[in-house]
Amino acid sequence: MTLSTKVKSTTVKQKMMSGALTGVLMTTLGVAAPMVALTQSATAAPADNLVAAKRLNKLLTNTKSMTANFTQTTKGATNGTFKGSMSVQRPNNFRWETKSPSEQLIVANGNSMWIYDKDLEQATKQGVDSQVGNTPALLLSGDPSKIDKNFKVTQPYENKNYYVLYPKTGDASFKNLSVSFSGGKPVMMVLNDTLGQTTSIKFNGIKLNPSVSSSQFNFTPPKGVDVINQ
Repeated sequence: MTLSTKVKSTTVKQKMMSGALTGVLMTTLGVAAPMVALTQSATAAPADNLVAAKRLNKLLTNTKSMTANFTQTTKGATNGTFKGSMSVQRPNNFRWETKSPSEQLIVANGNSMWIYDKDLEQATKQGVDSQVGNTPALLLSGDPSKIDKNFKVTQPYENKNYYVLYPKTGDASFKNLSVSFSGGKPVMMVLNDTLGQTTSIKFNGIKLNPSVSSSQFNFTPPKGVDVINQ
């Protein structure tokens, strides 16, 4: 296999993961407190769905911005581990930059979303509306009634800030999304998509509500890069 083929193979695999990742990113925009691996208690009772939705909403409204490093691992038809950094700023702004084993940048500012593959010298521009639909982006509304309307929100253990969301419509890109919170800092997200894949994202070096420059959420394709509009 030539170096060129290896680069394309790695980048294509990474791009395949972007579909599920987009849903995760949209959710992260609304995350107000962190997610954490929990020790589950067999004796803890689950919270009522409406109560769970209200508690989740309260957490979501606490974070206006966040920066962190991440490790993203996908298992299933596509396997891979990627590392990088991210920043989000409500409403609707995020920057997700994968640095290894290959480079990819996803930037959104509420009007458009760019996916830039450095190795392929290709940038894809998409309308944010086409990415939202019945995805976790609806969590950005910060309205418990809307969250409860579009998702079945569960809190499996009432004494744990851990939530599992199930889309109520059949056209969502994921089956369920689990989010855990601890100490106001997100540490983990797990997404089970419709392709049978599981994507886990662990955060570290988290800063909540820092000052984030709006320029981070704008993107101009470098000279010579192929631009695809979708």
